[in-house]
Amino acid sequence: MSDIPSDLHYRDSHEWVRVEDDGSVVVGITDHAQAALGDIVFVELPEPGLSYAQGDACAVIESVKAASDIYAPISGEVIEANPALEDDPALVNSDPYGDGWLFSLAPSAADEISSLMDSEGYAESIEE
Repeated sequence: MSDIPSDLHYRDSHEWVRVEDDGSVVVGITDHAQAALGDIVFVELPEPGLSYAQGDACAVIESVKAASDIYAPISGEVIEANPALEDDPALVNSDPYGDGWLFSLAPSAADEISSLMDSEGYAESIEE
């Protein structure tokens, strides 16, 4: 497993959040999650303009092993879904913290970020 980036925030359901300079957040799944899923063959992403509360199911990732819900790590409105995943869902496998990002949100409750784990907390959670 690759190193867990320290500049991200994590949910115990294996989503990560990166806060951008403009206050928006980018969401993806962790390397641990993509490895557990196996080869990803399809990603159903949320539509821009839709709003979700923290913990709402908002996307689905399908692999050769299973389909898994993706949960909104914080509340907000979807700004963009990663268009590259439509043609190449395997980007989530090859670059989960980079080109394999899923969607971006305009947070409606930015203080929810503080409820997420840091990299050390996430590393401990997946070791248990």
